[in-house]
Amino acid sequence: MQVTETLNDGLKRGYAITVTAVELDEKVNEKLAEAQPEIEMKGFRKGKVPMPLLKKQFGQRLLGEAMQETIDGAMSKHFEDSGDRPAMQPEVKMTNEDWKEGDDVQVELTYEALPEIPEVDLKSVKLEKLVVKAEDKDIDEALSNLAESAQDFEARAEGEAAENGDQVVFDFVGKVDGEAFEGGSAEDYPLVLGSGQFIPGFEEQLVGVKAGEEKAVTVTFPEEYGAAHLAGKEAVFDCTVKEVKAPKAAEIDDELAKKFGAEDLATLKGQVVERLEAEYAGAARAVQKRALLDALDGLVSFDLPPSLVDAEASQIAHQLWHEENPDVHDHNHGSIETTDEHKKLAERRVRLGLLLADLGQKAEVEVTDAEMTQAIMGQARQYPGQERQFFEFVQKNPQMQQQLRAPIFEDKVVDYVFELAEVTEKPISKEDLQKAVEALEDE
Repeated sequence: MQVTETLNDGLKRGYAITVTAVELDEKVNEKLAEAQPEIEMKGFRKGKVPMPLLKKQFGQRLLGEAMQETIDGAMSKHFEDSGDRPAMQPEVKMTNEDWKEGDDVQVELTYEALPEIPEVDLKSVKLEKLVVKAEDKDIDEALSNLAESAQDFEARAEGEAAENGDQVVFDFVGKVDGEAFEGGSAEDYPLVLGSGQFIPGFEEQLVGVKAGEEKAVTVTFPEEYGAAHLAGKEAVFDCTVKEVKAPKAAEIDDELAKKFGAEDLATLKGQVVERLEAEYAGAARAVQKRALLDALDGLVSFDLPPSLVDAEASQIAHQLWHEENPDVHDHNHGSIETTDEHKKLAERRVRLGLLLADLGQKAEVEVTDAEMTQAIMGQARQYPGQERQFFEFVQKNPQMQQQLRAPIFEDKVVDYVFELAEVTEKPISKEDLQKAVEALEDE
């Protein structure tokens, strides 16, 4: 086998590979020898079929297999010997298209090599870690929100009319063409006005009713209503209002704490503080990560594989186009041109992606099975009732696995760099942290 370099321009590589007819013949004979002990043929005992007969019977079929394995082996050996790592799937093309059995095979191998990544002194990187403590007013606001979500209802004064947000307890009988229909009646039904529990137009007509009042509510079922015999039909609900109750926020006390699984109010406050400061820490980490990426981007410079940059620029342009055209959910649209701005952003992403991958590899950063399982479970929650199918889909889809693994790997590498960098804590207010986060979104 001969391997001859034909292109070496920047990161672009090209090689001509010649697999001789003799090599192919030897590979076919090797495969036949491996299979011979198990082959049975009329007139011969198992394993005793002569090699020439086997070659006549199966040689042609094995030739393509031998050719592919030989070329794959040549590529693997080339990458092992050269140390090159292809940026994308190498292109392999047979150049003597008029090939026939007995000829040598001529193959052209082209690819873009990943660049050598320069060493980075991570200890020289200086970063600020924004620290926000939960203030009393934020804790009180969070507790008030919890109390509001745990609200109860108390009866309005006699004669007071129901308002949006009130709870109305009532009996009702629904009729279509004067006849009551199945499932259209209930007694002592508690309905919060404005909750959208009933079909459109129903709850609005109960605003203003009083306890003891009777009211006929006329509505039309939607055309796409689940029960076909009611879809699109007008119905009248005879309602008898029994109680009108106004919402009342729960008291912020030990009883409220117990509703949320805490032992007492002090314990609930502690949990609220932990949750708030965890939210602040998450936002602060995003700011610190951007600062790190900016710092790393200024520290390194190396050639980038054009194919990776072009693919990333195309993806950026496509994503931004869909953000500007939210009504288009499919990909049945014309080609989207990439701009210099797309390419500039793509170059940054590719450069930082290659650098982080290199840092992670050298630091032996790995994504554990437990971390992958957690990521899959997080994604599966988006498909209620189909979690099992989603798990099976991911197990059979290496590309999806990589999409889930990549951000976990990146975050672990970022944490590794944080540990080595010079990090200074900077206490700030929640408002200043919010401004810093908004600045990220504007960039």
